[in-house]
Amino acid sequence: MTMRAGPASRAFLFRAAAALAAVLTLSVAPLRAQTFQTAAPHAILIDAESGAVLFEKAPDELFAPASMAKLMTTELVFGALKEGRLTMDSEFTVTEDAWKRGGAGGGGSSMFAQVNSRIKLSDLLRGLIVQSGNDAAITIAENMAGTEEAFAGLMNQKAKEIGLTRSTFRNATGYSAPDQKVTARDMARIATHIIDTYPDLYKIFAEREFTWNKIKQQNRNPLLTLDIGADGLKTGFLDESGYALTGSAVQNGQRLIMVLSGLKTARDRASEARKLMEWGFRAFENRQVFQPGETVAEVPVFGGEKGAVAVVAKKPVRLLQPRGSSERMSARVIYQGPLVAPIEQGKRVGTLRVMRGETIALDQPLFAAETVAQGTLTQRAFDSALEVGGDLVRKAFEKAKGGDKGGSGAS
Repeated sequence: MTMRAGPASRAFLFRAAAALAAVLTLSVAPLRAQTFQTAAPHAILIDAESGAVLFEKAPDELFAPASMAKLMTTELVFGALKEGRLTMDSEFTVTEDAWKRGGAGGGGSSMFAQVNSRIKLSDLLRGLIVQSGNDAAITIAENMAGTEEAFAGLMNQKAKEIGLTRSTFRNATGYSAPDQKVTARDMARIATHIIDTYPDLYKIFAEREFTWNKIKQQNRNPLLTLDIGADGLKTGFLDESGYALTGSAVQNGQRLIMVLSGLKTARDRASEARKLMEWGFRAFENRQVFQPGETVAEVPVFGGEKGAVAVVAKKPVRLLQPRGSSERMSARVIYQGPLVAPIEQGKRVGTLRVMRGETIALDQPLFAAETVAQGTLTQRAFDSALEVGGDLVRKAFEKAKGGDKGGSGAS
């Protein structure tokens, strides 16, 4: 949410943010825009580093995830490995329930684990990721949480923690359940999270095949066999939602992440995924706007020894600009204000939001570049007086423009 701009330094902030917007606007060449169309009812394509949305189609509509739900199952395992609660040599027991519902007799994909056998986690992970084994997913869930239902609770808890705003999980497999739904945007978020948080473990997604119980199975991700730099992530299929894929590829150091759902055939899924990825790498040029640590803007501080604090990004601020686009970009710094001293260096204080037309092209966290200590009593009292006066001026200005009815944004 865009909040009020804040105290004494509001005028300076507006000048800084206006300059920023001008920089971003100038990066757009006034040429004919390119377009892309897909047969998938739900789709999104993002640049992994910046989070910029390159293409979207109904990205927030709910659909059944099918086996793409196994990405959240995988996340919980990766998290336990990273925290040291499990190791790759940890052994899990295949219960009769996992064998019946998740094995070959269950009607879905399986790693063909034998009932009552004990399997190392390193093998179960490959059964889960490479072979999309439902028996592997249920075995993991029951051994980690006691029941699959309890494990689903952990999936939903983690989903909230990493910013999946609309998705709900009811099982570890992706089997059809009445209210088990996700969005394309949320699936792109979990993919980004896995890639960023577990770079070494993520490499399992690129493995082309896995053999268990003397049965060799190929990775179900069709992108891996194409010459487009693909290295993950997960397919899915249900009668109710069609063929789906969350995929990622890297070319010339740039990573794209895509989600498609609702396609009629596996061939359509592979074809549409390839077209979207190739278009994404071809249709955009990468431009760096700010270096890590470079001042993006200055945000007002209430009650501090200084009236404003510089905000910076920790990663390079890069924009993928459509080649030949006539769309204009605008930028604003969004923060919850007024910021109140003391403020520690490195504290997250806001977000740089860049809009491409009506689409959010970039949301990048901004952090305080320095520490701002609490000011003297006189400074705080002066700030308080300016805050009241400044707010009245802002309201009068907005009324005169006939514009914003609510809070003012730093834009």
